[in-house]
Amino acid sequence: FYYESESVILYDPSLILAQIVCLQCLYYLTLGAFSSFLVGSRASRMSLVYLFDFVTVTASTVTGWCAIAAFFLTSISGSVYMLYLIERAKKCLDFAATLYIIHLSICTIYGGWPSSVTWWVVNVTGFAVMALLGEYLCIRREMREIPITRYG
Repeated sequence: FYYESESVILYDPSLILAQIVCLQCLYYLTLGAFSSFLVGSRASRMSLVYLFDFVTVTASTVTGWCAIAAFFLTSISGSVYMLYLIERAKKCLDFAATLYIIHLSICTIYGGWPSSVTWWVVNVTGFAVMALLGEYLCIRREMREIPITRYG
């Protein structure tokens, strides 16, 4: 009987759900922090519009560019979160896709179906950055040598 621990797939729905919720919460906390810093310096009043309404993600205003920068910085941060929460390179694409599908759903409920090309470009690019950078970081961690110490 041959047993290989890497080929065994453990399915734990409660862990997966907890990882999704944790990653989503960290994503919105980070997006809120970056938006407060970048957009808050330009806008007279911060609101959820800058997080969930597609109209604010525009390349025609400085405030819109600040919102775009907040989304990109958040996707980079999200890849680092995946390094510590997900830990496996082959799961990064799934979790990034889940995060952005939930984000699309919330944005649709909040402000209607996003009809801005800029919003789609920013979010698809953010998804790609989060998934690919998360995979890269996880692969780097998985490929590290395991230190073996000798005693005696």
